[in-house]
Amino acid sequence: MMGAWWIWGAALALYAVFVLWYHNWRGPLTPTEIEAFLAQTAQLQISGNTDRAVLRAFLEADDGRDFLMSNLVRVHPGEVVHPVTGLPVSGQALFQQYGVHFVKLLLKHGGHPMMALRKVGGYVDAWQTPADPGWHLVGLMRYRSRRDMMALATDPAMREMHILKSVSTAQTFSFPSQPLLSLALLPRVAVALVLALLAALLHLTVLLSA
Repeated sequence: MMGAWWIWGAALALYAVFVLWYHNWRGPLTPTEIEAFLAQTAQLQISGNTDRAVLRAFLEADDGRDFLMSNLVRVHPGEVVHPVTGLPVSGQALFQQYGVHFVKLLLKHGGHPMMALRKVGGYVDAWQTPADPGWHLVGLMRYRSRRDMMALATDPAMREMHILKSVSTAQTFSFPSQPLLSLALLPRVAVALVLALLAALLHLTVLLSA
């Protein structure tokens, strides 16, 4: 029966691998890294609508923690021309295609979608704001660090796929944020609970079959 305890060792090892991937272990960005990233993004089309002074301030204030990028998106309501095939395609379908590629790249850089929301009504409360342009989606994307955000932005794969977003998106804005209150089960807790449950079930199976 004692031999079954290797299951818990394996579960602990898997969780250790997850933690190594999930957390930023390199600390805040250094001034050298900031200048290098800003130089890399200076000529990129993806930074064309970014206030570089705002971006610099955000990077220089790096605390080394993860954060959420809050995104509001209005997709082109009709058809657009696919930038690769040249064929007409709905803006929604093209944006979904971009989203699939983006999530894969986000995972590669230690991030993941936290929440995606579909808008189901207009503004029910608005103070001194422009008229609702017709937002379609609200997305929260978790980034492991500001370094990872910039690594993603300068990834050649991002440059290749960004045209899909440019063509399919009629209007959007994004801003970084950190939770003040959340009742959602965070991945670091959820993964631990799932691994513990699987280990317990496998351990029980081994004991019963002994």
